[in-house]
Amino acid sequence: MRSILNVGWLALLLVVGCAARPKDWDLTGQEAIYDRPLEEVWPSVRQYFVDAKLSFREAPGSPVLQTEWKEEFGGSKIAGYWHRYLVLGKRETPTKSKLWIIRVTRSANKTLSAPGKELEWGVSRNMGNDANRMGAAPAPGGPETLEGGLALSVEDDEDRFSMPRGENAIVAESAHGTRDLNMEWRVFHAIAPGLALKDESSPRTDTQGVAKAPGAKDAPAFTECGAPIIGLKAQAQAGGVLLLGELHGTQQVPRFIAQAACQLTVEGTPVSVGLELPAENQARITTFLKSEGGEEDWLRLMEAPFWRSPYPDGRGSEAVANMLEQLRLLRTRGLDVAVFVYDHPKLTGQQREQALAATVLKEVEAGPARFHLVVSGNIHPRTSKGLPWDKQYQPMGRLLAARLKHVVALDVAYDSGSAWICAPNAQSRKLDCGVKEAKGKDNGDRFFVHVWDSPNKDGYHGVFYVGRVTASAPAILKGLGRPGADDNSVFPLAPDVDAVASARR
Repeated sequence: MRSILNVGWLALLLVVGCAARPKDWDLTGQEAIYDRPLEEVWPSVRQYFVDAKLSFREAPGSPVLQTEWKEEFGGSKIAGYWHRYLVLGKRETPTKSKLWIIRVTRSANKTLSAPGKELEWGVSRNMGNDANRMGAAPAPGGPETLEGGLALSVEDDEDRFSMPRGENAIVAESAHGTRDLNMEWRVFHAIAPGLALKDESSPRTDTQGVAKAPGAKDAPAFTECGAPIIGLKAQAQAGGVLLLGELHGTQQVPRFIAQAACQLTVEGTPVSVGLELPAENQARITTFLKSEGGEEDWLRLMEAPFWRSPYPDGRGSEAVANMLEQLRLLRTRGLDVAVFVYDHPKLTGQQREQALAATVLKEVEAGPARFHLVVSGNIHPRTSKGLPWDKQYQPMGRLLAARLKHVVALDVAYDSGSAWICAPNAQSRKLDCGVKEAKGKDNGDRFFVHVWDSPNKDGYHGVFYVGRVTASAPAILKGLGRPGADDNSVFPLAPDVDAVASARR
């Protein structure tokens, strides 16, 4: 069902002080309708993208524009994901109009590549690539970088020449596009007040609701946070805690956390991210988040003993280190993102759970206006009493729920893939750490949050879904410098297909 929104009514809401922005743009499934002809709306649309510093190309004489590629998290060299927008103006009626905004996402790795896409069906379109079929190595700058490789066809040229070049080159087969209702509403609420006042000379970008970091001079006009996480905003409230029970050692969970923090802060909710890292690392991580992210800053972060554990279980992965860099970049842009660590690894059993809960509780009580996104292995977030081996066991989630008003626990859900896992070796009785196969269920390629009508037997209120998972090796295996500096976020070891990863930690 489509809701027709009257701009005059919106202006009245602004005058009386009511919130003009829906709580969950990505959940409404509704289109933003402008109560103006398209010819009057389009100049303000163009100005929005100018003010947001999103360079674009426009089709002459048509209400169509396409932005240039924008990397996630404000220009990180290690994010690995780029986005562009195709904006289409549409006439609803002679006096009403709307926008369609299509988000196109590409990646430097093959995470977004459709299975089977590398196979050739029927007659090959390759030009002069017989050498590759015979087993010869591809030419430098070949199909992996799209810098002139022989595996390209005539039909590929348009995509090839419209993509970033050089160190920002991205892989052609690793892409998808989707309509972005969230961006449509973002543009609407930025330009609708100006249209209502018939003042098209000074449309403004939607920065009023951004959660600015303390001491930040300005909020960013626009920050690329990736495709909206479906259902996330419904859980975000001041003083609330969202406990995420994860599968350690994947690329996708840290990206989910970074995207969630980005998306919530740009819409006005300050976020504190809680990581299951030793509490003694707090000062080191805080210093890194406030730094410029240079080589010395990375060295100080990575020299902590935690990153050198003889049994790296995935919490010290390259993806986690990269996530810290992405959160640092958000702070650099003036967004109110904080990180706290809360693990007490010297304790075990119930004592550890109590220490975890006490540390998280202290953070929540110190920041009642903040939303707390807390990630850990997925025994700690449970809000039900008891485990199969200890019926009296009280996990961190249960202890927090007894003290706080808003605690929601989500278990991880994912499509099959791989993860860096430490699991007991049946023969040696020691932990065997490495890339393992992870069994899951395909629920599409969009990140989402889903809450059930009532908690399950483990005390989980729902799930957060991260798509197909890919392993992320320990950051220390990449060297002490900046993780990802070699632009290779995929660990080269082949998965052990005989081992199946367990999501229970």
